[in-house]
Amino acid sequence: MYSSKSYMLTEATKKMERYCAYQERCHMEVSQKLKEMRMIPEAIDQIMAHLIQENYLNEERFAKSFARGKFNIKKWGKNRIVSELKQRQISVFNIKNALKEIDEEDYLNTLNELAQKRLAQINESNTQKKRKKLADYLLYRGWESNLVYEKLKELI
Repeated sequence: MYSSKSYMLTEATKKMERYCAYQERCHMEVSQKLKEMRMIPEAIDQIMAHLIQENYLNEERFAKSFARGKFNIKKWGKNRIVSELKQRQISVFNIKNALKEIDEEDYLNTLNELAQKRLAQINESNTQKKRKKLADYLLYRGWESNLVYEKLKELI
């Protein structure tokens, strides 16, 4: 995983600019990448400061983009999005802002579509087992338990 190549500060900075320009990154990912490049802590701090100052790195923008993407593409619920953002050491403030990116009506419609689609795939005659399978699936994807159980009552 570690490369033996060592980088000069300007080289490493350019490399990180490209890394951040390619897709939104969080501070943790960039700092991890710099450690893998065997940069010393002082250089890491300097490069991180440069990336933030030049707006290559913006935690709020990352959090919003992450929340939108995981919801729209992977159909994740808010619990899963929050947990993944916390793992990336995103602040509570930025997590709250990121969740505002998700429209409440779209959120509930997506839960409904997801639940109906999954229910159609479950081949189970026992109602209890069918409910459990659907609930497990939706909870794993990070949907709030109160919404999941309301949806189960409605569908099964």
